[in-house]
Amino acid sequence: MSDDQAVRLADAGAVEPEGEGRFRVTLADRFTAFGRPTGGYLQCVMASAALAGASEAGATHLHATAVATNFNAAPSPGPAIATTRVRRVGRAASFVHVTLSQGEVVTTESLVTLGSLRETSRAKYQGSAAPVIAAVADCDVLASHEDLDFHRAVEFRGDPTATSWWGAAGDVADDVAVGGEVALWLRLRDEGRPWDPWSTLFATDALPPATITLGSTGWVPTLQLTSYVRRIPSSEWLLARQWCVTVADGSVDERCEVFDASGELVASSSQLALVRFGAGNG
Repeated sequence: MSDDQAVRLADAGAVEPEGEGRFRVTLADRFTAFGRPTGGYLQCVMASAALAGASEAGATHLHATAVATNFNAAPSPGPAIATTRVRRVGRAASFVHVTLSQGEVVTTESLVTLGSLRETSRAKYQGSAAPVIAAVADCDVLASHEDLDFHRAVEFRGDPTATSWWGAAGDVADDVAVGGEVALWLRLRDEGRPWDPWSTLFATDALPPATITLGSTGWVPTLQLTSYVRRIPSSEWLLARQWCVTVADGSVDERCEVFDASGELVASSSQLALVRFGAGNG
């Protein structure tokens, strides 16, 4: 599929009603890694279903502000069914449980918190600061990996002094082991559509895993991912920092923070994932 023919994230993450609390979705090839839909893309799908299910129950909230997802099994691109159970409709927040199934297998399940973010919102306090890297114009474009189809949907740029871990062919370079953290600019390639609270869920799981800077193979399947969306992005480019909290016993606890160009924290996430290391890297 050429980029001109590729489906937009807004369409790839949309759901269609099929009875009360049931929604059809077609998982798109464009948002896969090694043939499987990425966690961030699936978060968008689950958010779409939660918003639609809550709307059927009378909720008026506009955004998914928190999505906590367990990945029970890796779904495949193609048809799937999202089933919603509204736990509560409230004034400040509503809560929806969502399951995603293919055939008889529940592949993914989420608890989604809904609310409404305001364009005029400003943080009273922010304990996190955006990473300091070169300006977008001075950064290098990261090469795309042929098995990471979602790279065609987002452009990454990194500080040329701090991206030795990424090879020219879009894979893990040989001279890794630079420290458990990555920081990149990213822009959505979606026919000029800006980032919004919904698509920002995709951004919270879009960066290359920070474990590759420690020598991992790049195989890092997510077991659990929780994302918080805190404000409406105000810029075309977002700046994200992702780092390892701890790596032990074949898994990694990883965190991500996403900022807009104003330095405001837009979203954050934490995940537990499996990880493998090549020979000589532990």
